[in-house]
Amino acid sequence: MAASEGAAGRRRRREPVVSLVDVLEEDEELENEACAVLGGSDSEKCSYSQGSVKRQALYACSTCTPDGEEPAGICLACSYECHGSHKLFELYTKRNFRCDCGNSKFKNLECKLLPEKGLLNSGNKYNDNFFGLYCTCKRPYPDPEDEIPDEMIQCIVCEDWFHGRHLGAVPPESGDFQEMVCQACMDRCSFLWAYAAQLAVTRMGPANDDDGVLLNVEGTDDRKVNETESGEDPESVSKASGLEKGKEPQEKNAVKEEEKAEPCSEPSTSSGSKPHPQVAPEREEQKSGSRSACKLQELRAQSYGKRGTATYWPLNWRSKLCTCQDCMKMYADLEVQFLTDECDTVLAYENKGKSDQGTERRDPLMDTLNSMNRVQQVELICEYNDLKSELKDYLRRFADEGTVVKREDIQQFFEEFQSRKRRRLDGMQYYCS
Repeated sequence: MAASEGAAGRRRRREPVVSLVDVLEEDEELENEACAVLGGSDSEKCSYSQGSVKRQALYACSTCTPDGEEPAGICLACSYECHGSHKLFELYTKRNFRCDCGNSKFKNLECKLLPEKGLLNSGNKYNDNFFGLYCTCKRPYPDPEDEIPDEMIQCIVCEDWFHGRHLGAVPPESGDFQEMVCQACMDRCSFLWAYAAQLAVTRMGPANDDDGVLLNVEGTDDRKVNETESGEDPESVSKASGLEKGKEPQEKNAVKEEEKAEPCSEPSTSSGSKPHPQVAPEREEQKSGSRSACKLQELRAQSYGKRGTATYWPLNWRSKLCTCQDCMKMYADLEVQFLTDECDTVLAYENKGKSDQGTERRDPLMDTLNSMNRVQQVELICEYNDLKSELKDYLRRFADEGTVVKREDIQQFFEEFQSRKRRRLDGMQYYCS
């Protein structure tokens, strides 16, 4: 018996040891990612009353608006309150969108949070994402029939998601570019090719060559360009909004502290009108200058080496776009005024979510941990591991069914967990030595 207990003890000692601090740090990282995805969206109030929200967490309900029906999008609060048991597609974020929940696109559903809504939101834009289809291949994500490991990258213009291998140009390492414009949007916004000759980054060499060098299209080492033009080390450029295969679309890249964009003071909502971009002082000077100061005209003489592909852009590239009167009219005609608004970026959206969460969060578990002795800490981490394991198994069912976890579901879980814990404690036998 003693030998058996000794062997068991040795097996336990060989198991990896994880401290409670490690667990809390891991959970904090996951919480930060979740806050970035939600971008400060309200989980209790429908966003409809805010008008066309600049950026918010959005969902599409395939139960209420299946393929063949009109596409529609719903806000975070409505996904919980009105569509909790439905199958939803997570859309991450779309610009200038107003919640559709309960309007004329929903035949048999009335919004529980704001029943009185207009019939349609004419300012909203939709694509195949609202039916769970992405890229030029129009496939779901994750795709059970696709065995090729690949990341998904979002185009900042059409806001569709694309497989890296379907973009016509090998994506640089995700840390070396901030935004992507797909091939179709490059063709529609052909003026961007003039800027691509100076700003866009691309990987030279084989797709699997880890030693490839990022160059701008003129052949200059892009690392030097970044250092001289932006004053930043390219290593500090944040990762693009890409997804690794097998993860849900909400799992976005964490942004390093030094990569955070400057905070945007512009309001996050509008009343259905198009946003007015913030203009840097040098842009104000340019707008008041003569037409000869147009940056685009100066760049048109240059040519991008390879067209007919997607393009990849570094951090803060939008600040280099011309904002003269003629160019601003062109942006309006093409409906891409948002390109001059650096608060429109997904990075700014994610940073807003992290900032909002950071100002109101204080971790009570860490405070409690600091007041415990070693034995109490071990007991707490055992209880925590039991809770984490059972909660993971419980939530897996919702993930497999594609349904939203409601408040009542969580309450039911904890009631059952406490009941099981009491039965375990009641069944324990204690002996005096």
